[in-house]
Amino acid sequence: MTTPDLEAALHAARAAILADLSAREVADAAVVSIVEDAVTHRRWWLEQWPQGSEFVLGLVAQDVQDALLEQYGRWPICLDCQAADGDLHALGVEPELGPDPHWVCGKRGVVVAPVGSL
Repeated sequence: MTTPDLEAALHAARAAILADLSAREVADAAVVSIVEDAVTHRRWWLEQWPQGSEFVLGLVAQDVQDALLEQYGRWPICLDCQAADGDLHALGVEPELGPDPHWVCGKRGVVVAPVGSL
């Protein structure tokens, strides 16, 4: 993978995660810094394994989700379950390592949205 292709994959992942954060109204400066840190970490990872570009979106989503859990709490919350019965649980990213990652409600076993489309 060339450097422009690597950067394009990283920028696309960054934009998709920021779109999801904005959709859930949590894209403040501190959270955007978390995204930047995740992208920086995955840049190194892609430099080591350029064939992994199709996996970078899901990995950045998981990295941001993990960092938010440590610092702020669960994200993104499953709004359907929250509205139905007050259950506050986070959506998961599936596949864990694969192309075309989606946000999935583990409780109901349904795809909620592609990553980047909350």
